[in-house]
Amino acid sequence: MQALKKQVSNSIFSVVSELYGVNDDLSSDIYMMLEYPPDRDMGDLALPCFKFARLFRKAPAAIASSIAERLSLPGIVEKVCAVNGYLNIYISGMYYANKVIPEILEKGSDYGKTDVGKGKTVVLDYSSPNICKPFHIGHLGTTVIGHSIKLLHEFAGYRCIGINYLGDWGTQFGKLITAYRLWGSREEVEKGGIDLLVDLYVKFHEEAEKDPSLNDTARGEFHKLEEGDVENTKLWKWFKEISLKEYEKTYRQLDITFDSYSGESFYVDKVPALAKILREKGILKVDDGASVIDLSEYNMPPCLIFKKDGSTIYHARDIAAAVYRKETYDFDKCIYVTSSQQSLHFAQWFKVVELMGYDWYHRLVHVPYGTISVNGVKLSTRHGNVLLLRDVFAAAIEKVTEVINEKNPDLENKQETAEAVGVGAVIFYYLLNSRIKDSSFSMDEALSFEGNTGPYAQYTYARTCSILSKAEKTESTNIVLSAPEESEIVKTLSRFSEVTQKALNEYEPSYITRYILDICTAFNRFYHECPILSVENESIRTTRIAITKAVKTVLGSALHLICLKTPEKI
Repeated sequence: MQALKKQVSNSIFSVVSELYGVNDDLSSDIYMMLEYPPDRDMGDLALPCFKFARLFRKAPAAIASSIAERLSLPGIVEKVCAVNGYLNIYISGMYYANKVIPEILEKGSDYGKTDVGKGKTVVLDYSSPNICKPFHIGHLGTTVIGHSIKLLHEFAGYRCIGINYLGDWGTQFGKLITAYRLWGSREEVEKGGIDLLVDLYVKFHEEAEKDPSLNDTARGEFHKLEEGDVENTKLWKWFKEISLKEYEKTYRQLDITFDSYSGESFYVDKVPALAKILREKGILKVDDGASVIDLSEYNMPPCLIFKKDGSTIYHARDIAAAVYRKETYDFDKCIYVTSSQQSLHFAQWFKVVELMGYDWYHRLVHVPYGTISVNGVKLSTRHGNVLLLRDVFAAAIEKVTEVINEKNPDLENKQETAEAVGVGAVIFYYLLNSRIKDSSFSMDEALSFEGNTGPYAQYTYARTCSILSKAEKTESTNIVLSAPEESEIVKTLSRFSEVTQKALNEYEPSYITRYILDICTAFNRFYHECPILSVENESIRTTRIAITKAVKTVLGSALHLICLKTPEKI
């Protein structure tokens, strides 16, 4: 579609140049101004001419009419209309068919890919849970948004390094060590696993409200951990091992792997070298016993590097991690997918990297996403208000299993399919809206399989597989479109590369999710209105089989880009 838009914009520019004598800069402007009308009756492309009114000193409607009278692209543009200041352009359905379908069938899963990332490396820091706490619904955002962004970069040819920057350091471990020694036992933790660790963490905060001195004890235990205390280090490693076993279960369900699990603790011994550079640059100051960097000149609060007791804080570890990653991977971009609540934190230490003189500071990218609540109530592990992701997935899988038992009880790989569809339902629900929007998670809505949902998209994919399994094994060399529904689905498929590039450029998986729904809507309309295997005319039948193959290919690729699996039978 991008090549087509370029052809159309060049032709419009030629007409405008002939009429009004404009400069070359307008060519790229016209390309960017071309938009997709909300209603297909308004054409395939539209050019709003309102911005030209001042430049050409004519009414937008007159400008649109003058362009419409002269614009001609034989074999590509079917007709052009000027309506209320818009230039509406209708592309020939046969142009789409003869260009798009053969290309999809030839390229297969490579259709829509670009090489914009060829020779470039991107490091992606996402998921990154705090150990000793199970995944809850709040972790879903960084995990699936981050992985989808990684898949989009891979699709564009980048070498991708996925890093799970575990939250495995900080005062919270002093709290957990204190709680374990006061109220826990090895036998109970071995039996209860990560849930027992959470119970101890919650109990610590309950007791600390009654006895604030517990907070001082916890800070002391963490300081001992930073100093390498043998017993505290053993406990910390044990807690981490328990956590990772739990996390791997969720990552398996999501089909996510990482290239590195180096958490905050890995960078603690790299902070002294960082502090040395900061002191040499004269930007590390002592303020009330703590070591900070003054950022008031940039309208930000100070960036804390060392606490009063000499313990490191996450600003320092994040900077040390960025320096290490640049030295190790020589990245072209390093992307951090975290809650928008951490935007100030990233702005602070990104600025510190710049002040340190690193010329790659502008390659650091924070991708924020909105906060999620449960039925309007803020999540809080310390207060025990969480909705565990494993419980959400289990409920979704159970519901899908019930549906399968009712409608397709003899389905092979029933449990595997139920997991793919159930987990997919939750992911799709989350990725349907813009990542930056705050949202309130509703179990009922997430697990509703009616309307614009993950199961609907996966079922549409399975439908294409079912049709193709019954179709004759012939290749259509002569595409003949005989119905508007055929043209509509082909036009929708033509937008795939453009949608993926937009999603990549804006770090926005929801563009893919909504595009998937466009494919499903267009294909199911085509399926219901256009007989595929039963139509007698061979040219029409082979054309419709080719369209179905193309839909399977593009829909499968799009589902993969938002972390959904593609079962061929449901």
